[in-house]
Amino acid sequence: MVLRVISEGNEKAKWERDKMPSALDLRIDAVTAAMTAEGGPAALTAYRQYGRDLPMVAAAPPTLPAYFDQFCTAYAEREFIVAGDERLTFAQIHAASRQVAHALAGGWGVKKGDRIGIAMRNAPGWIVLYMGILMAGGCATLLNGWWQGHELAAGIDAVEAKLIFADPQRAARIAESGQHSPAHVVTLDISLPLADAIAPVLAAGGADAALPDLTGDDLATILFTSGSTGLAKGAVSNHRQVVQGTYSYLVQTMMMLQIATQEGLVGANPPLPCMLFSVPLFHVTGEVPMMLVSFAIGRKLVMMPKWDVVEAMQLIEKEKITSFTGVPLMSFEIVTHPDRHKYDLSTLQGLLGGGAPRPVEHVKRITEEMPHSPPGIGYGLTETNGVGAGNFMSNYQEKPNSTGRASAPLVEIAILDDAGQPVPQGQRGEICIRTVAVFSGYWNNPEASAACMTEDGFFRTGDIGYLDEDKYVFIVDRKKDIIIRGGENISCQEVEAALYEHPAVAEACVFGLPDERFGELVGAVVSLHAGQSISESDLIAFTKPRLPVFAPPHRVWFHDGPLPRLGTEKIDKVSLRKLYREIYAKEAGAAG
Repeated sequence: MVLRVISEGNEKAKWERDKMPSALDLRIDAVTAAMTAEGGPAALTAYRQYGRDLPMVAAAPPTLPAYFDQFCTAYAEREFIVAGDERLTFAQIHAASRQVAHALAGGWGVKKGDRIGIAMRNAPGWIVLYMGILMAGGCATLLNGWWQGHELAAGIDAVEAKLIFADPQRAARIAESGQHSPAHVVTLDISLPLADAIAPVLAAGGADAALPDLTGDDLATILFTSGSTGLAKGAVSNHRQVVQGTYSYLVQTMMMLQIATQEGLVGANPPLPCMLFSVPLFHVTGEVPMMLVSFAIGRKLVMMPKWDVVEAMQLIEKEKITSFTGVPLMSFEIVTHPDRHKYDLSTLQGLLGGGAPRPVEHVKRITEEMPHSPPGIGYGLTETNGVGAGNFMSNYQEKPNSTGRASAPLVEIAILDDAGQPVPQGQRGEICIRTVAVFSGYWNNPEASAACMTEDGFFRTGDIGYLDEDKYVFIVDRKKDIIIRGGENISCQEVEAALYEHPAVAEACVFGLPDERFGELVGAVVSLHAGQSISESDLIAFTKPRLPVFAPPHRVWFHDGPLPRLGTEKIDKVSLRKLYREIYAKEAGAAG
């Protein structure tokens, strides 16, 4: 393939290839078509919704408890969870979950649809509680473990939760908030071995309580939007939506494994799948593509409660980790760490990322330095149960600034205008996703639920982007986060990408600054690599040839240390924007 960069006036430079679709695209399409055809392992059926038939995988169990039962039986004796010195099999996790389910249904009086919250860091007990709540017919309500006490209390009240299981740290935050809720908070010390950690749950009795019959329409989960664009909302999904979201990832996984096997990238006796788990379980990435998919492929999860690049490399070597998923910065830290060559990372088969764009230069460097662990990127949202698009292997190397094509066969992506109509190919609009895995709506918020859906079933992501001629998705910015300077739209991600090209810049966050003349000006806050320095004027000058004339930053601030992050590991743009707008206003006042 011949790669060249095409400059189109003020438009972002685009990668274009001399021949598309790629050979890999054609293979992906052929393998997926065979897998989903009648008689295939992922044969499709239809689910009627929004006045049309949406594809879904026919062989998927109807509910999450049925899914757990099927695959915990299939992989009963295989190791499932490694957390410090504790090692637990699928059978042990399943048995503990059933104990919790009976106790919830009996001793705790949990009824079908009751919202039962989990507020704790990653641990075996988190997964057991999640499974047990669902088996008991409850709705697993995943509270953001990074929230402060008042935020936890607000989330609990918003969904009218009945019962909350919290580790000591989160329980203390809730208590210190001073906000009182009808929900009963049960503190569990998840640092203990699993049996001891869940003992307070089982102490309520009810071991013989009957568990309810469930269907795909029953309430399953509530996840909270990340809060990167405002107040968090509770995104509600039923069992069908979560299971089908999981199977969307499974089809992708099976397809890529088949292609890798045909290419000789995977031997006849490949190592058992093993994932380094460093993403919070309360985030949709941790819940669906990492945890839930692991049941169906018998994948071992090695938990690392807090991200540390050296510990990550140690665990990859010790546990023979085959896959890693995190925000793109995590994999880049592995590749660029000066001690990387001291560790055997040869079992890694890929470095996947999501939740934030990966700079093009990072894609190139990972590909060059760790060719046995090619980078990949995924795009999905809480409201879509994590599914959307993906870009991997040679396709990612050839279109590194794209998040890929819609994930076949369950996902359809369209670029729509404000009226819900498709825009011409190549033009910018709102990225919209239609799939059976899209959520049911926001809890007790019919206005927001209606606003985010089109009449024909597309979820409005709030992301602005376009589809190229090969149907690859290019994300430009957030719909409500575009800087409008004198009538010209400026992409925050575009400015961030220009800043990232400077070798001294480790992290960048771009936002609008109020201005009486232009409406808005471009502001940026950056964190530099250790030992690096550059002046504000020099960094702004560096971006000018890389951006349209109206887009370089007007002001750049330098932040000591890493930029603050949300629980999902995304940069906390809301807080940074608020802080530096206040600083900017004070500077303007002093100058006046």
